[in-house]
Amino acid sequence: MSSPPPSAAAVVGRPASVAPTLIWTALIVVYLLWGSTYLAIRIAVETLPALLSAALRFAVAGLVLAVVLRLRRGPGALRVDLRQLGSAALVGVLLLAGGNGLVVLAESGPPGEAVPSGIAALLVATVPLLVVLLRTGTGDRPPVWTFAGVTLGFVGLILLVLPAGSADAVPLLGALVVVVGAVAWSVGSFLSGRIRMPADPFVATVYEMMAGALVLAVVAAGRGELGDFHPTEVSTRSWLALGYLMVAGSLVAFTAYVWLLHNAPISLVSTYAYVNPAVAVALGALLVAEPITTQVLLGGAVIVAGVALVVSTERPRRNGTTARSGAAPARDRR
Repeated sequence: MSSPPPSAAAVVGRPASVAPTLIWTALIVVYLLWGSTYLAIRIAVETLPALLSAALRFAVAGLVLAVVLRLRRGPGALRVDLRQLGSAALVGVLLLAGGNGLVVLAESGPPGEAVPSGIAALLVATVPLLVVLLRTGTGDRPPVWTFAGVTLGFVGLILLVLPAGSADAVPLLGALVVVVGAVAWSVGSFLSGRIRMPADPFVATVYEMMAGALVLAVVAAGRGELGDFHPTEVSTRSWLALGYLMVAGSLVAFTAYVWLLHNAPISLVSTYAYVNPAVAVALGALLVAEPITTQVLLGGAVIVAGVALVVSTERPRRNGTTARSGAAPARDRR
């Protein structure tokens, strides 16, 4: 401990023109805002129909982002070819309708069956692990320590959802729904680095959000959510939570994330994957009294350790897909 600490520039690996305070400010924004979106989802679905709330969130956020891009860059700001449009739509459906939509459903279940927001965040933290498996299936060969991290993470997943026989046990069906959502998010993240996407990530996000919102709205209508939606019966806190998700989760945090991808090493940016769950668990316990049992602490710690090992052992050149897994949302796009 007697040796001097490395400089901020050395730790961050930033370009010389970028102040380290800006990088750490953006990183804290991503840590806190994306970590808090799990709790915001839980509050929003208290009185808002689950999938309809998600559709509204992404439709409004996508529209606002489109207007900003159009005003700042001119008439051709959103121009893409049909192949790029189709790719962005596919990724948006997987990430937002599949990944985020299933998390929203899991958190909106009846008492005793709804997945607590902190648990949902821990389950979603397995996304980098799933992406590694997808990479392996296409011939990539990640380092041995990466596989060790994947194994450790899935051991934690089993510990987290293992029936405990108590009232505070993790709802197994809801947990499986979240895991399926994490698989959809992982597939979308994996494909986004291998198909022809719009070159500008902000433009891609506009089309991803609009496609995801459209599918979510169609499924919500099929589930009868439109008939159950009565704006006057929605609580003020649910409306505020939805507004928070639109602004903080889908616009502010995502903008910070994209900026970080261009100004900080991916190994640093990827740390959101194991900081977000810690934030979500803490906020759930502090603000809505979600239980933190020994099982949650043990399973969650093992998952986070596995993800941390994967992130720390991956080389920057191999992290493009893993980074994409956190796009807004992205996280939360969360």
